[in-house]
Amino acid sequence: MAIEKRGAEAVVLIDEDKVIKTRMKKDYRIKELDERLRTERTRAEAKIMSEARKLGIPTPIIYDVGRFDLVMEVINGEPLKDVIDEERSRKAGVLVGKLHSGGIIHGDLTTSNMLVKGDRIYLIDFGLSFWDEMLESRGVDVHVYYQTIISSHREHEKLMAAFAEGYRSSFTKADEVLERVREIEYRGRYKTETP
Repeated sequence: MAIEKRGAEAVVLIDEDKVIKTRMKKDYRIKELDERLRTERTRAEAKIMSEARKLGIPTPIIYDVGRFDLVMEVINGEPLKDVIDEERSRKAGVLVGKLHSGGIIHGDLTTSNMLVKGDRIYLIDFGLSFWDEMLESRGVDVHVYYQTIISSHREHEKLMAAFAEGYRSSFTKADEVLERVREIEYRGRYKTETP
């Protein structure tokens, strides 16, 4: 039996042997622009996932790329958010370090977009991913992960420390990024405290 999940950009149909992700038409956009954007974003997502795999990051295998859809492998795993511990957070840090070393920003780096299957963690949903080597983009990526941990887990400080340890082990510029994460957090705090 197929399961359908809807996001802001796409509908995901999960079947027994494949996942079909289809970018939805946006009626508020001019038809030609909408079709061009959906086509470009579908191709970009497929390319980034392929490049991530070359960097040693487990992602679903892409079986087919259509105009507005991707057909991918089903990963029968559990979301990291449901089974996270220090070791898994460290592994997530290693993967994100590899991703950032390759110039890829995930764009939605939550524990819901990481699936644990056996001893591997798979990164999924590259719909908001892009190429960028800027410190700020990398910092925002890690900040999103940290915010997910803080909002969902009591032991968040240990989980964040474990992530940072893994991140440092696979990315030479990790300390600069982690410092930027602190700046981003401070800016967010300052913004909410200002009338």
